[in-house]
This record gives sequence, C-alpha cells and structure tokens, in this order.
Amino acid sequence: MAKDTAKGRVTPKAGRYTPPVPKEVKVSPWWVPALMGGFLVLGALVILLNYVNVLPGSVTNWYLLAGLALITAGFVTATQWR
Repeated sequence: MAKDTAKGRVTPKAGRYTPPVPKEVKVSPWWVPALMGGFLVLGALVILLNYVNVLPGSVTNWYLLAGLALITAGFVTATQWR
C-alpha cells in the first residue's frame, strides 16, 4: 500500500514519510564515468590484441578472460553512475 506523493513517499509497513533524496547527493564524481570508460576500452583492447597475437605468449584464454573481466568491471561501474 505504498503511496507516492509529490514531496516523497510513504513506506508500506510503518506509514512514515520518507523525504526524496536531494539532487546534490545523486551526482557522481567525475572519475566514475572515466573509470567505466577506461575499463570498457581496456577490456576490448586486451581481447583485440589477443586475437591479433600482439600480446606476449601465444593466443590464450587467460587474456580473453582478463578482457572479459575488465568489461564486466566497466558494466558494474556503470551501475554506480548517477
């Protein structure tokens, strides 16, 4: 039985008023999107360089897994961007 109002919301259990979060709190620091982009680009670059056999050693699954881990870290960081 949640009731949305223009100023906030009412929680269903206690019926207490919960004020909205101010816009100033929802702003991410500049480094969050930079870190996200860096993870995504670096992960794609590792995968690409693995397949053109530029990285040291032969083409291996460890480089592929490292690239996918970096891309996953980029997506996780993207969920923190406000």
